[in-house]
Amino acid sequence: MAEAPEQTQKVSLPTLTAMVVGSMIGSGVFLLPRRFGTETGAFGAIIAWTIAGAGMLMLAFVFQRLAMRKPDLDAGLYAYAKDGFGDYIGFNSAFGFWASACAGNTSYWVLIMATTSALFPELGDGSTLLAVALSSVGVWLFFLLISRGVQQAAIINRIATIAKVVPLIVFIVLAIVLFDAGYFADNFWGGNGIEVGSLWDQITGTMLITVFVFMGIEGASMYSRYARKRSDVGKATVFGFLGVLGVFALVTLVSYGATSQGDLAAAEQPSVASVVEHLVGDWGSVFIRIGVIVSVLGAYLAWTLMAAEILYIPARADDMPRFLRRTNKAGAPISALVLASLFVQALLVVLLFVDDALDFMLDLTAALALVPYFLSALYMLRLVIRRETYEDDDRRRRGDLIIAALAVLYTAFLVYAAGLDKLLLACVIYALGTVLFVVARREQGLRVFKPVEAVIFGVLAVGAIVGVVLLATGTEDFYDHPDQERHSYYVTDPSGEH
Repeated sequence: MAEAPEQTQKVSLPTLTAMVVGSMIGSGVFLLPRRFGTETGAFGAIIAWTIAGAGMLMLAFVFQRLAMRKPDLDAGLYAYAKDGFGDYIGFNSAFGFWASACAGNTSYWVLIMATTSALFPELGDGSTLLAVALSSVGVWLFFLLISRGVQQAAIINRIATIAKVVPLIVFIVLAIVLFDAGYFADNFWGGNGIEVGSLWDQITGTMLITVFVFMGIEGASMYSRYARKRSDVGKATVFGFLGVLGVFALVTLVSYGATSQGDLAAAEQPSVASVVEHLVGDWGSVFIRIGVIVSVLGAYLAWTLMAAEILYIPARADDMPRFLRRTNKAGAPISALVLASLFVQALLVVLLFVDDALDFMLDLTAALALVPYFLSALYMLRLVIRRETYEDDDRRRRGDLIIAALAVLYTAFLVYAAGLDKLLLACVIYALGTVLFVVARREQGLRVFKPVEAVIFGVLAVGAIVGVVLLATGTEDFYDHPDQERHSYYVTDPSGEH
């Protein structure tokens, strides 16, 4: 397919903000009651959201500042890592974020099928053969929609964003009106019907899910080349973040006033639907499940757009193979869309052989995103320390130094909280993705790795080998999560037997 001239289609601030909100409000918010109920009580949840909110706000400010100070760098996460730390680091930031987006999209199909299984039990937990087949059809239908152009897809996403917020507002209002102070008091310190660890373990145990639900905070910077005004990128990021933080915290905390923590931990996903069913009956569960499907489909649309962009922009800079820069007559990055859809398809097939498919994909999604986030924060810190773009602006430099330092500390804490098992799983994906980097370098006749880059690849390769071995053998020590049964990713046969 021939490479078409680029057709830049511009979107407004409300549409850009809706894309950020649509990227963050997807499946994760509907899973929060169970994921938090499994880990901590209300007190731990308050601390966790305070840490996550403050840390992610620093990241939001990082993306806002970088969008203004580096307006020439499109597709932020990739461009910032490359400009600050070289070609291979930039490539890994791009590929890691892309793989994270694809893993997240795979989890969306799992949740859609699991949600629909209330009507069609054959779909099971979303990873049965029938569920995977139907999900595969959905992947390629969305591919056809997005290939018709980003402007049309963005408008659809804006409508979906409005539609999916309604069930969440209804849930929050119902939970507040029917709030049981006795349940909340019993659940406050954690352990009401479930064993929990220390407060530190409770908090760190929630960090991956907070990363997952906040993914998309960088959405506006990913779409920066479509913004009508460059200043809209930063505004959309902050506006979207503040609104979504309020929703996430409320959904979590009001759930502790609906039932015991033990019941929250045992709730079927989507657990928001289970909580509403407990409060008002079956009609509430049906209403929420419809909202889940609308929400997830809208998020899938936004994330597929983002996944295509993060391959297309590096391909134009020769950091990805040349075939990924191809666009169609509608201006859509068609080759990048094809590759993203193929990877989601491959991950769907993997689900046939992995137990606890939803949790597996959620944790993999978050773990893959940690390195790109850390590199973006580190890049801003580098700019501030070197006074780059701050030559005559000492007052703002001091404020941005605090923001960048806090963002680096927060993202480093996330890497620690993720645990060795999740990081080794991420190494497997990063090591495999290096094939694209090698192809791109050889197309240009360049040396593949510089000495430092070769060392980095060696570390990734070793981590990947260890990760594959431990995953395949199901070594119990590999899974250091206190909820072993739910977070152990055993390889199974397609029938679901261990």
